[in-house]
Amino acid sequence: MKRKISRRTGLKLMTAGTLMGLASRDDASAAAARRLKNDVWTWTHDRVFLGGQFWANPMEDWRVSEGGAECLSMGGGRSVHSLTHQVTENGDFTMEVILTRLEASKTDGGAGFRIGIRSEINEYRSNCFVQKGINAGWQGDQLVLGPKTGLVKDGGVLKQVKLTLKGVPEGDKCVLTLTAYGVDSRAELGAVSHTFEADAILGNVSIANNFAAGAVAGAKKNANKAKAGAAGAGRYRFQNWDLYGAAFTVTPQHCFGPLLWSMYSLSDSRTNEGFVLKLSALTAPLGAKDNQLVELMVKKGREWESLGTAKLDPDAWVATFRIPKWDAKQATPYKVVYREQHKDGGGETLYEWTGNIKANPEGRPLRMAALTCQNDYGFPYAPVAENLLKLDPDLVFFSGDQIYENHGGFGIIREPSERAILNYLRKFYQHGWAFREVMRNAPTLCLPDDHDVFQGNIWGEGGKKMDVGDSGASSKGGYIESARMVNAVHKTNVAHHPDAYDPKPVQQDISVYYGDMVYGGVGFAIIADRQWKSGPEHVQTGAGRADHVPDPNFDTSTLDKPGLVLLGERQEEFLKKWAQDWRGHTLKAVLSQTVFANVATHHGAPDGYLKADLDSGSWPQTPRNRAVEIMRPSMALHINGDQHLTTLTQYGVDKQRDSNWSFCTPAISAGYPRWWRPDELKMPHQNRPKHGLPDTGEFIDGFGNKAYVYAVGNPAVGQAANRYEKAHEKGSGFGFITFDTEKKTYFIESFRFLIDVKDGKTTNQFPGWPMTIQQQENRGENVIG
Repeated sequence: MKRKISRRTGLKLMTAGTLMGLASRDDASAAAARRLKNDVWTWTHDRVFLGGQFWANPMEDWRVSEGGAECLSMGGGRSVHSLTHQVTENGDFTMEVILTRLEASKTDGGAGFRIGIRSEINEYRSNCFVQKGINAGWQGDQLVLGPKTGLVKDGGVLKQVKLTLKGVPEGDKCVLTLTAYGVDSRAELGAVSHTFEADAILGNVSIANNFAAGAVAGAKKNANKAKAGAAGAGRYRFQNWDLYGAAFTVTPQHCFGPLLWSMYSLSDSRTNEGFVLKLSALTAPLGAKDNQLVELMVKKGREWESLGTAKLDPDAWVATFRIPKWDAKQATPYKVVYREQHKDGGGETLYEWTGNIKANPEGRPLRMAALTCQNDYGFPYAPVAENLLKLDPDLVFFSGDQIYENHGGFGIIREPSERAILNYLRKFYQHGWAFREVMRNAPTLCLPDDHDVFQGNIWGEGGKKMDVGDSGASSKGGYIESARMVNAVHKTNVAHHPDAYDPKPVQQDISVYYGDMVYGGVGFAIIADRQWKSGPEHVQTGAGRADHVPDPNFDTSTLDKPGLVLLGERQEEFLKKWAQDWRGHTLKAVLSQTVFANVATHHGAPDGYLKADLDSGSWPQTPRNRAVEIMRPSMALHINGDQHLTTLTQYGVDKQRDSNWSFCTPAISAGYPRWWRPDELKMPHQNRPKHGLPDTGEFIDGFGNKAYVYAVGNPAVGQAANRYEKAHEKGSGFGFITFDTEKKTYFIESFRFLIDVKDGKTTNQFPGWPMTIQQQENRGENVIG
């Protein structure tokens, strides 16, 4: 059946990432292509998502309402960036917008345009989070253009004006002119001009709500909403934002949404269902009157075949498909399709996101990328993302902390659940924005961790509700966020994972996701090493934080109390069965959030000594040892993250090196730093590896557990102004594991952040890597001396 496509959309989004190349066109239509008549809000249903050509700061404070983009907050720094239009040269340009003043304090905060917005790398995504630039707008009864002001006729009583900002090059400078017009009368109400250095106008452009410093200060006091009475606060609706001119580079490929990205897994069920494909399509938050269905199609020969539709979850905005009896012997192109239906009979726009379902790797090694912890000072992590594309992994694993609470600014919202979820989603979207190109073509496993649910640490205690008290969210057991918010976090991360081993929810009806995947001749156990873990309130660690032991003389054996939990009975039962089940695979790996050893002696700062950190998987000791003993028969490599410090460690229980190896990957973008510096502390050790690197050998960690540390990637102190250089200094990067099912080996690599994986430099990896581990070493039959 043919579907009506609205002519007003201007273009049909055939495939995200392969939109029409308007930026490169030199024909007569190029000038027209540079113009974006942004009347999209007039035919968009009321909703949170403003449109794929925009990024809203913060998303939860904006809505499409009454034909415009309305700011809901009186807080400062609210803005909406154009993703498709960046000023890249000193040329003519024009921006226009209709402003409606909805609410204002005694001193209006002002609204209008902001231009010249750029980060130190001047990349359009990174620019979206910069608060500085040239303000050009309406504030009270005045026009504001950088340092200049001018009166607006009746500006103090007007509710609506049309603003026009024009830029005209003048040698190595640019003359900006801001003019206010009556919306109905079209009469000029005021104008102001100023000359700027040409460099000052380069970068992103945005509409901005609240220029005044008072509004910014108010927003810092309360991340949810500044007080309406704060000095310099206002709230506006923006309509018909129009951008055009030779100064703009126009890149429709930069659109982000309504289809944001996809994630999929492919697993041998070892039943009559054969291989099972599970795929999630993530959209931005849509409205009640928007289409709620996403379609999955696959290419068979030259034709596209529909595999059906799936309904979007109205909290997580994820549509999930489960396709049994998948033909895993060949690669299959796929696309997810969303049809946006417009209001007032405006037809619809077709959006597609394409990718490739890889064939099950058979007859060759399986190559897996392993990543963790992406603090957004390093966003969009281009060196890591680009290296992943060069490596083209068979499988991608994110072990947690896809977000931190600081992501994108504006703090966190804990309640109500609806706003907390939107606050989370906005931060989570930075994860997909950075890594969607590799996820579209490779199976992806993505575990939620503590910061993903707005907690410094998770001591899940089987899903109980946290009694916060005066201790904060880092030192109490349970979940501080509502079960509804936690479940939305889980769904965005793991809805596409293979089916859970036992899907029965825990307390508060919080979902679980532990289970297994068989792919490429490798069996993966996916576990949640914090969801049942006991909280530190059950023990006494001395003064200070309940989860930290700073006293070098503290007897940590007193913290190993009966009844404490690490993985919990349900996951232990699963691991026991999984360790003995070798159907469909000959190598195994355990995937979880963190390492089962306390391999960090310093936290936060180079002098921040810490004997023991209860957040590590080294505590509680007895269930830690039991978990390792359960894993040992599987001969599995344990792959994890969380620590912001890459390590390669072999566990010991009864004696050193009698159990599995652990590979803790570098953080994608390390925030809170950690170091392992036992030599400096003169900690006793034995059997330093043959490579002779410092801080390696057999140690007893801060909890009394045995750990053979073969390699560690201690960071420098991050001081560089450039985000990528700083991430490199702080020990950021990613891991890569090659599973050779014929040789029964694991080839482990730990790459630094700011490198090119294809240039062959020996300094690309942290000291001690790469390294090959034999399968039998994971049960203590050691080969490496």
